[in-house]
Amino acid sequence: MLIAAAVVLLGGLPAIVSAASKPHVIVFGKWTTIKLLTGPEENEPLDLKIRPLFEDGKLREYTFGMPHEITERLFVVRRILRVNDALPEEPATTAHWSWQRDGWLLADRETGHIALINLPGFDSDNSSAAWYRDYVAYCGASDDDKKLLAVVLHLGSRKPVLKKKLAELTGEAQHTAPCAPPVWQRHPSRVTFAPSSDHAFTFVVRGRSVEAVNDGEDDEAGTE
Repeated sequence: MLIAAAVVLLGGLPAIVSAASKPHVIVFGKWTTIKLLTGPEENEPLDLKIRPLFEDGKLREYTFGMPHEITERLFVVRRILRVNDALPEEPATTAHWSWQRDGWLLADRETGHIALINLPGFDSDNSSAAWYRDYVAYCGASDDDKKLLAVVLHLGSRKPVLKKKLAELTGEAQHTAPCAPPVWQRHPSRVTFAPSSDHAFTFVVRGRSVEAVNDGEDDEAGTE
């Protein structure tokens, strides 16, 4: 009886192992074009191509832009949200849907896990992220919107490996965070921020440490 039970148990192991290791399928749907309202008063329409992200056949998120492949298992992509823009005094049956750009999603093809990445200071309307390996660089704003920051984040780290003040933000600049997309180079890994045509800041990135190559000519720029 014990031998028979063991045979039955062993015979069922392949099915158990197969079920436990069943791969997840994460795929993008078809592109479609939507109207995104931009500008300080959200009255400037912009055509934007978006597409859904499915996990095992279920709709998980809407995305825009091209994904960045970190490994064969992991990739990141920008997220866009469809939110109800109805006012409190309007009928509950009336939904005013609008689109809003959000941050970056990290997707794991092995586990099927899809989650929003915490990017300190990232402005969903104005920041442009540049990915290299598992690092992301972008210009962000301080909590009080008075400082333009250079940020480099290593995935898996709670704090940025770089968070440096590039300039002061005043007037309209507080709402636009002017900064060209950072530019990466390899051997050694380094990234350059250009908040203006007159100044550029380059940093060498080694693991979770950063070394300044030059700080431009702005003596007031310091570490945040």
